[in-house]
Amino acid sequence: MNLRASLSNRIESDSDEALVMRARDGDYAAFEMLFERHRALVYRFAYQMRGRRDDAEDMVQEAFVRAYQNLNRYRDEAKFTTWLLRIVSNLCTDQARMSQRRTNLEQKEATAGLDWMTIGEFENPIENLEQDRRKGLLRKAIAGLPVHHRQMIVMRDIEEREYNDIAEVLGITIGGAKLRVLRARRALRVRLAPLLEETNLEGRIK
Repeated sequence: MNLRASLSNRIESDSDEALVMRARDGDYAAFEMLFERHRALVYRFAYQMRGRRDDAEDMVQEAFVRAYQNLNRYRDEAKFTTWLLRIVSNLCTDQARMSQRRTNLEQKEATAGLDWMTIGEFENPIENLEQDRRKGLLRKAIAGLPVHHRQMIVMRDIEEREYNDIAEVLGITIGGAKLRVLRARRALRVRLAPLLEETNLEGRIK
């Protein structure tokens, strides 16, 4: 076997698809290679969605556990990273729903006299430098979006993923992905406008 053929076989044996096949057959070391290769991608995506390092780290662990448990459901026609991000996306949606339920419960209890439950420390979005101030407002606006809009902003505008990749992650058409991104951007502009007006007004008062 010549050097080129040997190198080609080694590259193919180290591909995501080959590692998945080996992991399905019980080769846990192969799955560890997938974890090391893609954990940064999963962490970055989870952090942009959740905004907290601890939450993102927990989600990395949960996503790979679910991936390992469901390797038999992975189909080779999709990229492994696309399938993996779909798992993370579903986890983000589930956690957002749980958070919303907790928030609703706290609000109900607060109206019954437990005001202390909803009082916390809030970061001031107005930074000393104009650029940092706008970044802070943008982060706040994104965090306040519904999870399905936040998902689009993170994947397209922060992660800079192609529309076909987004479509594969969500299981929709490319046209559907473009429409969802458009709606998410509109929602972000609507949410960002009053924040900018508010801080501009504060600046004038000072």
